[in-house]
Amino acid sequence: MKHPDFYNQIETITLQDELASFLGAFEQGIIEFSYLDTVKAAGHSCPTVLGAYLMTLQGLKALYKDKLPKRGDILVEFAQNANEGVAGVIANVITNITGATVNLGFKGLAGRYDRRHLMHFDCDILGEVKFTRRDTGDAVEVFYDASSISADKNMPELMQACLQGNASTEQQASFAKLWQARVEAIAKNIDNVISFQRC
Repeated sequence: MKHPDFYNQIETITLQDELASFLGAFEQGIIEFSYLDTVKAAGHSCPTVLGAYLMTLQGLKALYKDKLPKRGDILVEFAQNANEGVAGVIANVITNITGATVNLGFKGLAGRYDRRHLMHFDCDILGEVKFTRRDTGDAVEVFYDASSISADKNMPELMQACLQGNASTEQQASFAKLWQARVEAIAKNIDNVISFQRC
């Protein structure tokens, strides 16, 4: 399975999942997610998918500092409606990493490990996403803006040709390479595209 090398250079996200530990899925419930894992689940790599991953990475680091985030014990809130813009794409990425779902997640065992009702939309927050620790109530709102990382000037024309079915094999390959080049540039400028504030 070939993919751009920079996927492997992006910092991974490690969490501890009590359900995974209880059911013996992973020793001590320690789970590590990579950007490659996220791309596999999403089916593609783009600024939105990367942004969702980076928001989760930076948000959880700010929230838990030197401790492992507790998967399944994190409340996730969105400013947008689930069907607005790319909120649904971002939510799917965050669900895979944190375990939080609206109402389709694991129902729990004997009142424990319930993953439902941990994700909410149309919330009164300033950032794109808000992460809250259910154990302490500490929260952080995360902002993502990749507009400073511009795309190659040839991308719009190449994209149009590809979508219209008029692109040559070389043009299709060129578009794909330029697309991922912008994603890589965003990943390398994480401090410029991600910010957060504690609540």
